[in-house]
Amino acid sequence: MESLFPVIVFLAIATLGAALARRLGLLAPIVLVVFGLALSFVPGFPQVELDPELVLVGILPPLLYVAALETSVPAFKTNIRPILLLAVGLVLFTAFVVGLVLHLLLPQLPFAICLALGAVVAPPDAVAATAVARRVGLPRRVVTILEGESLVNDATALVLLRVATMATVGSAVGSVDVAIEVLRSTGGGILVGALGAVVFGFLHRRITDPLLDNALSLIIPFAVVFTAEHLHASGVVAVVVTGLVLGHQLPQLMSAASRLQTGAFWRLIRFLLEGLVFLLVGLQLREVLGDLDEPVGSVVLITAAVLATVFLSRFVWLFPATYLARLVPRVRQRETRPSPRFPIIIGWAGMRGVVTLAAALALPLTLAGGESYPRGLFIWLAFAVIVFTLVGQGATLPMVARRLKLPQDDPVQDALSAAGVQQQASRAAQERLDSLADSAPASVVERLRRAVEDRTNLAWERLGGSERETPSQAYGRLRQEMIDAEREVFRAARDSGRIPEEVLVRAYRDLDLEESLLREVEK
Repeated sequence: MESLFPVIVFLAIATLGAALARRLGLLAPIVLVVFGLALSFVPGFPQVELDPELVLVGILPPLLYVAALETSVPAFKTNIRPILLLAVGLVLFTAFVVGLVLHLLLPQLPFAICLALGAVVAPPDAVAATAVARRVGLPRRVVTILEGESLVNDATALVLLRVATMATVGSAVGSVDVAIEVLRSTGGGILVGALGAVVFGFLHRRITDPLLDNALSLIIPFAVVFTAEHLHASGVVAVVVTGLVLGHQLPQLMSAASRLQTGAFWRLIRFLLEGLVFLLVGLQLREVLGDLDEPVGSVVLITAAVLATVFLSRFVWLFPATYLARLVPRVRQRETRPSPRFPIIIGWAGMRGVVTLAAALALPLTLAGGESYPRGLFIWLAFAVIVFTLVGQGATLPMVARRLKLPQDDPVQDALSAAGVQQQASRAAQERLDSLADSAPASVVERLRRAVEDRTNLAWERLGGSERETPSQAYGRLRQEMIDAEREVFRAARDSGRIPEEVLVRAYRDLDLEESLLREVEK
């Protein structure tokens, strides 16, 4: 009972913080981190020592899995070059630059441990990128690149951290050892992820009960990660591969009822875990400060240097990576030269999160031979990078996006494309109905024809202006009033004892489904 109480308190605070953020028009991750920072100094407030294994194996997999499920595989493949340049190239560049700067400031420390910290602070966080980028309303291609980067870069950083840690504690690390580690971690993760997609895709096809489908969906990320970690492969790569493949095949794997229920379930899980993660990051401040033993002046100087390096290295890499690639004829023919506004906004969106803190907490306690090093300072530097990038850059990202005036996705073009495809879909539906018309009464066939026509008309209505009410909007408004009246009659009948509770539940379920459809139509 006592161990459960803090969890409920944290979830309640996370929910309150998210609600307050929406009310004030702020980004929930930033509000929750600030909440955590403030609460960490409240006397008697429960303190949580963040376990890196809990984060990397317990919290990160489901968040990565649901992000991968929702990622468009065609869009991911289209942007694979910039994604890999960021997720692999930029992570390695940032890690080595941060390691070099830290080694220059603390020359008594081996470069390997400095590089380990570089690997810790190098990758922007998947949770932070997804939570902030979509809320700000960045162009679709920018969001795809940021999400793709955040899905892959953790694997790069964790492999580099593992190699640097091996060198730090005295293990012989040569080029062959590094190659074997990368191949085992990345290649093994891809194989485990592909195998997971095959196995769990097969199970999804065989399951017809939405509740069982839902339960299997929750099990998948943990099963994949545990298998990968047992084989010393990258659990991050494995769960991302499984999520991408299953997400792309989801329409063929699950029934409509399963997809609806699973989607609602994962929205709740992501909301709770994201809120909990950002709150827990802020709550670590008091403990992190308590482990600092270095003079304040040295801490301030080193912190400022690392923050500046992390911030600037992203821009130093982005501009050459964006424009020098256009010197290659094949790239130049396939991609237009982007405006400088795009690398600026992608650079500004490099927010770190809980993975950085978990990786910092996983740093070795001592160096080779039991030699000590300022581990508390290293954890503080990782924490400072998280707070600076998440609160500083995250809070200013909407303003920067507005100042840059990025070209937004054209809603008219989106609606036109949707209407064209809907026209084809309606034609296919009509042809299928014509082939089966003899097996049903004429009144039923005519009713179905009208439903198809209404869906087609709705798609074309979205191309019109919003200055006046469309026929579909008028239908939705009037039908909503009718649904409200029906609900009241069923409720009164239940209260008076004319119908049992089960009848009310079934009626409300049907009316709720219809109302949900009306709300989707209005979007």
